[in-house]
Amino acid sequence: KKCPIFDVCVATLPYQISSPFTFKLLAHRPAFRCAVLMFQKEFAERLIAKVGESQYGRLAVNTSLFVKVSCVCKVGRMNFTPPPEVDSMVVKIVPRYPPIEVDFREWDGLMRICFGRKRKTLRSSFCMTYTLKTLEDNYTTWCALTGNRPEKKSMKEKVLEVLGSLKLAEQRAIKIDLDTYFKLLLEFNKRGIHFTNMNVGAKIGDSQAALPDELFMDDGADGGDGDDDAMED
Repeated sequence: KKCPIFDVCVATLPYQISSPFTFKLLAHRPAFRCAVLMFQKEFAERLIAKVGESQYGRLAVNTSLFVKVSCVCKVGRMNFTPPPEVDSMVVKIVPRYPPIEVDFREWDGLMRICFGRKRKTLRSSFCMTYTLKTLEDNYTTWCALTGNRPEKKSMKEKVLEVLGSLKLAEQRAIKIDLDTYFKLLLEFNKRGIHFTNMNVGAKIGDSQAALPDELFMDDGADGGDGDDDAMED
């Protein structure tokens, strides 16, 4: 159900809907002026995490496309009667102005690869067999649609050239900031390497339904740190 137009949102949420509520709030148009919300402490920490912090992941990066989030205060469980099983945090959310323009489907595809194994190097993440095959399929489609002749280089060579040009091959996703991710996406796209199969992208201002469903997926405290489940090429 579509929300009415509003300027300010103040809420204490059922913690199990934190992620979908955040998605709905940030996708709402016209943009609100400010929101002050109380989340479970662990979720809030992942929301406000900065580059290099252990909680830094897709949730923090994707949220920062839309808004700036800051901690207002921490709320211990003993401040409630009866006390819940978790601590809480109040955060302030202010939309970016002007908003960042990006193809959200392309962005989401890049983030999934980078943060799928966020403490691994980007070289390792991008050189997984399944990832290379997906990028190759997308590249073939792009060449067919644009009339470009495919390069003879392997996808692995092209990917490593892109990472090398930005000195990111040995960097880890958890250590890379928003601006550098934008540069990485631009460099891949300039070389015809795409993260969606040439679908029309969604931009700021599009309807909520146009955004990838899992753009604000919370990977959890240990998201992206599991064992490798695909062979590196």
